[in-house]
Amino acid sequence: MTRIQANLVLLLTAAIWGAAFVSQNLAMNSMGPLWFVGIRFIIGFLVVLPFAIREHGRAKTPLTPRSMMAYALCGLALLAGAIAQQIGMLTTTVTNASFLTGLYVIIVPVLSVIFLRRLPHWIVWPAALLALTGIFYLSGGKLSALVVGDFWIILCAAFFGTQVLLVGIFMSGSDRPLTLSAVQFLVTGVIALIIAAAIEPISWDGIVEAAPHLLYSGIVSSGIAYTLQVVGQRWTTAPQAAIFLASESLFGAFFGALILGERIPVLGYLGCALIFLAMLLVELVPELTKRRRAN
Repeated sequence: MTRIQANLVLLLTAAIWGAAFVSQNLAMNSMGPLWFVGIRFIIGFLVVLPFAIREHGRAKTPLTPRSMMAYALCGLALLAGAIAQQIGMLTTTVTNASFLTGLYVIIVPVLSVIFLRRLPHWIVWPAALLALTGIFYLSGGKLSALVVGDFWIILCAAFFGTQVLLVGIFMSGSDRPLTLSAVQFLVTGVIALIIAAAIEPISWDGIVEAAPHLLYSGIVSSGIAYTLQVVGQRWTTAPQAAIFLASESLFGAFFGALILGERIPVLGYLGCALIFLAMLLVELVPELTKRRRAN
C-alpha cells in the first residue's frame, strides 16, 4: 500500500467516525456511557475476531507475549479515550465536543517529539494548526463557557492522541493489524463492562432502544473503522495520520446536517476548506520535497 492509499484509508475512517457522533449522542438517551462503550467494543471484537484468526494462520512472524502486551496497551489508551468522550458528551455541547476532540491533531506530533525524539515533517505543524483552526470554525467559531464535560473531552483527546501514536509505533513493520484491533477491542470492552456493572444501572429496554446505535458503533465505527485506522497507519506516520483522522469533525457536521437536520454555520464552510487544505498540504508537500531532492 502506498502512503497516498493509506491516507485515503484514514480519510474513510474519519468519515465513519464522523457519522458515529450521531449514534453516540443518541444512544446516551437510553443507556450509560460505560455500558455503551463496553457493548460497542465487544461487538467490534466479535466482528474482527474471525479475520484476526485467519491473519494469525498466515502471519510470517510469531505472536509474542510482548506483542500482546503492546496491543493491550493500545486498548487501554482506547478505553480511556472512549470513556472520557462518552462521559463528556453527557454535559458538553456538540460544538465544544467537536472542537476539543480535534486537539489530538496537535497532541500527536507533540507526543512524538517528547517520547520518540522524532521530529515530524515540518509541514505537519502548520497543517495541524490549520486543521485545528478549521475544526474551530466548523463548530461556529466560538466556545461557550467551559463545563465539566469539556475537560472530559480534552482528556479524551489526550488519550486518543496516545492511541494514535501507539498504533503507529506497534504497527511499523508488523503483519498483524487485525490482531491488534481484536486485542484492543477486547481489552476496552471487557474492562468497560466490568466498571459499568459496578457503578451504572442498565435495563434490557435501554439496550433494545439503543440497539441501532450500538450496532453501528460496534460493527462499523469500531470493528471496521478502527481496523482501517490500524491498517492505514502501517504505511504513514502518526502525525500525518492525525491530520486525516481529524477530518471526522467535518464529516460529523455533514452527517449531523443530513440525519439530525443541523446546519453548518457560514463560518463552518471556511473551516471545511481549512481542514481540506491541511490534508492536501500533508499529502503533497512531503511528496514534492522528496521528488525535488531526488532530482
